Amino acid sequence: MVLRGYVPTSEETLQTLAALRLQSLNSDFSTHAPFPRLEELFPPHVLHARLPPLPRRAPAKCRGARLRAGLLAGGLWGQALAKQRAERDQRLRGRLREEGASTMAAIVEKWKLLQGMGRPEAMAAYVALVREWPGFGSTLFDVDLQASPVGPGPQRLWLGIGAKAVSLYKPGEPEPLDSFCYGRISSFGASDSSTFRLSVEDRDLLFETSQVDEIAQLLNTYLASAGAQRLPRPQEPPTSPPTLEPTVLPQGLCPAPGPWQHRPPVGSSHS
Repeated sequence: MVLRGYVPTSEETLQTLAALRLQSLNSDFSTHAPFPRLEELFPPHVLHARLPPLPRRAPAKCRGARLRAGLLAGGLWGQALAKQRAERDQRLRGRLREEGASTMAAIVEKWKLLQGMGRPEAMAAYVALVREWPGFGSTLFDVDLQASPVGPGPQRLWLGIGAKAVSLYKPGEPEPLDSFCYGRISSFGASDSSTFRLSVEDRDLLFETSQVDEIAQLLNTYLASAGAQRLPRPQEPPTSPPTLEPTVLPQGLCPAPGPWQHRPPVGSSHS
């Protein structure tokens, strides 16, 4: 979760979390302790965000200019551009190594301060830091919001589904853009295989997502656990088989699995 960027917090806190993980894995600092790679301790996207943005190519202004650019690209000019790109990529890789080394040094210094802390203490401290985010305990889905009460769409957002409410987050932001308790939700369901509709009072929110079924199942889970009646889902075809109501809630803060992952049905014997 932390490594994938689903816990919005400061870089200082991310370094502390990495140090606590090292203390949990290896106990007190030692130069002989096995050392994980930085990407196993610290979110890689934070390092990449420090790099300067790639320059954008200026568009050709006319057909003649595009033709000349095409001809030059196949000759010496193209070779010069390729060399420039290679040199730029090499500089960026060097900068990334420098940023990584600096971050690892900061993590190690924090690790040294944890001397004497046992593994259970390190794990408890780690979880306590993560719990400071108000969205802790939610399941997060990456969605594109097509119809929005909080701004023009489409917007790339996190859809957070928790035990008490559904919240919308701007990725990386700790506070939600909006939050809806279950009592405000009048209906939800799939408009099609990649569109999820959430009706909140007099507003309809449409989300483009590859995880329509997972979102619907989780909403049903929390509604059932709260003792609420299952909400109508008029968007479903009438021939759809009934959805089994899970009885065990997902625990902890975890993102919804991507298409490359498999999550056993909620309530199964798999952990």
